[in-house]
Amino acid sequence: MPAERRIAYFSMEIAIEPSIPTYSGGLGVLAGDTIRTAADLHVPMVAITLLHRKGYFTQRIDAQGWQQEEPVTWSVKSCLEGLPESFSVVIEGRTVFLRAWKYDVTGCDGFVVPVLFLDSDVPENNDWDRALTHYLYGGDARYRLCQEAILGMGGVKALRALGFREINRFHMNEGHASLLTLALLEEQAQREGREYFTSNDIEQVRQQCVFTTHTPVPAGHDQFGMDLAIQVLGRRDMIATQELFGANGQLNLTMLALNLSRYVNGVAKRHSEVSKAMFALEEVDAITNGVHAGTWVSEPFQALFDAHIPSWREDNFSLRHALKIPSRDIWEAHLSAKRKLLDYVNQHAMAGMSLDVFTIGFARRAALYKRADLLFHDVERLKRIVSSAGPFQLIYAGKAHPHDQAGKELIQRIIKAKEALKPSIKIAYLENYDMHLGKLITAGADVWLNTPQPPLEASGTSGMKAALNGVPSLSTLDGWWVEGHLEGVTGWAIGADYGHAATQEQSANDAASLYDKLEQVILPLFYRNHDGYINVMQHAIALNGSFFNTQRMVQEYVLKGYFH
Repeated sequence: MPAERRIAYFSMEIAIEPSIPTYSGGLGVLAGDTIRTAADLHVPMVAITLLHRKGYFTQRIDAQGWQQEEPVTWSVKSCLEGLPESFSVVIEGRTVFLRAWKYDVTGCDGFVVPVLFLDSDVPENNDWDRALTHYLYGGDARYRLCQEAILGMGGVKALRALGFREINRFHMNEGHASLLTLALLEEQAQREGREYFTSNDIEQVRQQCVFTTHTPVPAGHDQFGMDLAIQVLGRRDMIATQELFGANGQLNLTMLALNLSRYVNGVAKRHSEVSKAMFALEEVDAITNGVHAGTWVSEPFQALFDAHIPSWREDNFSLRHALKIPSRDIWEAHLSAKRKLLDYVNQHAMAGMSLDVFTIGFARRAALYKRADLLFHDVERLKRIVSSAGPFQLIYAGKAHPHDQAGKELIQRIIKAKEALKPSIKIAYLENYDMHLGKLITAGADVWLNTPQPPLEASGTSGMKAALNGVPSLSTLDGWWVEGHLEGVTGWAIGADYGHAATQEQSANDAASLYDKLEQVILPLFYRNHDGYINVMQHAIALNGSFFNTQRMVQEYVLKGYFH
């Protein structure tokens, strides 16, 4: 199998399945969906990530609405296959020994893409080094940079040690993996018997690398002081004197990836434009994200599609034929998914929610720019909407990063709004958002709410999962929704298309727009023109579900980045 692999896909987090908690959110879920689709399409790929033994964290919300973090426990040996080969990487001048664990992702007709989990928790290492792969996005800057050295440089060492010697494309899913370019430069120089690299080496490495940037916020790109970089990575002569590695005394991993990649893309058309402006680049292509249909379509809709569109798993584009499925069948499948969600909510949150009440879903990472509390801008207006247009209930979920105080305060504000809106509106905030819960909510809600502050949403994929299940979006025009939105056809827009100029001052206008859409359009359609609402659901599947999937996305990577 190693000889057959041509593409190496590197990601700090990969969401394989809920029982393997080595992911925190959208980046990891996208990586998992990419790998599943590569297996479906027979793309000759091997994936590399880290073995986060302590996972991300288990979320608990206390009586005051404050997020508490608890360690994740999972059985590595029961989930992954340990490989006997060992290899090492030099960090801070010492040898750090590594091993790999393997998980085989099998496509719809049996093709396998192996995922390698790198593990520093081996007896040969000291206690500090053994813990380097334990925590996803944990620790201080030194810990993070050591982790990224293991992912990038150790990942290349792992591929060579395990026999993957014919890789001709290295795909960096975000800048965390960009130190793989340093390992490739060193290999290139060693082939020529040199300890330094030349402009020819740089060009040779550039031809091998593909980079996907996901973050439209400068603060979201990993940067490290040059003194720390030299301490961790060594090679002062290579790093401190090269513009490739950054500027202003900083090692910038995003700039390293940009400088050493033959193909660079953002994850939506709007995000590509934002990235060009942010990095002052002429060329940042756009490959809009997608989701893996076979993973995110709920069981009731899988059965429905199997009956009416039997080729949907192999050919996601055939989901356009959802317009031909009888509307009553669409609604019955949706009710089954909604019933499953509400059973979970009522059991775990004691929410007392009803099947016949319009249900709004919102599940994202709890970060300020996602504005999860936008809906509560005017609590009294919400109460009036219930009286004038009809009842609705709200289901929230999402984790804040353990060090993100503002994100934790955001969760607490939602919990307080829940109390303030009793008994007019029932609200549940579900703990420990993961793949399982994400699938339940995206399939079972009646509308998917998304309120990011433009232009800070790179792409977003939760609304794509909802669309596959006939759940239309109600979203600000940012990320993928700029491309997927047809007003009243696939869903509804909140506010105007601000392009690149949106500021926090637009929040009041966006909240007013959100209230107007709910009161004047969406709730009346749901309660008084049910066939009209189902028609929007069908178009969400046929137009958005058939296009915003990783089958289309991976095919674009193959054509533009991997084999072009």
